[in-house]
Amino acid sequence: MNNPIKVLLVDDEEEFVTTLAERLEMREFEPRIATSGDQAISMVEGEKFDLIVLDLMMPGIGGLEVMKQIKSANPDMPVILLTGQGSTKEGMAGMHQGAFDFLMKPLDIEELISQIHEALGKQSS
Repeated sequence: MNNPIKVLLVDDEEEFVTTLAERLEMREFEPRIATSGDQAISMVEGEKFDLIVLDLMMPGIGGLEVMKQIKSANPDMPVILLTGQGSTKEGMAGMHQGAFDFLMKPLDIEELISQIHEALGKQSS
């Protein structure tokens, strides 16, 4: 049996991120949750993740800054950014800074899973 894919989900909307984690768990992923940029950064320092799904717009440290800090320590870490309506520009900026892709909220779970597999497929080639 394959090891489950360990995904760190970072979003300040607790209900959203908890539901997302449950939906990924049902599909054989191993999700972990961080509800702030600071929490995400410290979790990445202490644990190994295959991929990070990161909300761009969070209070405190925003998604782009979180990604920058995580990638400085883990340059190969694939990051998929989540953006709300109207923040396509930030999503594009994130891709220029090394994000694998960005997805709009509300999120299509199948699209996210397909992006996760694609990001990890690119990683292992």
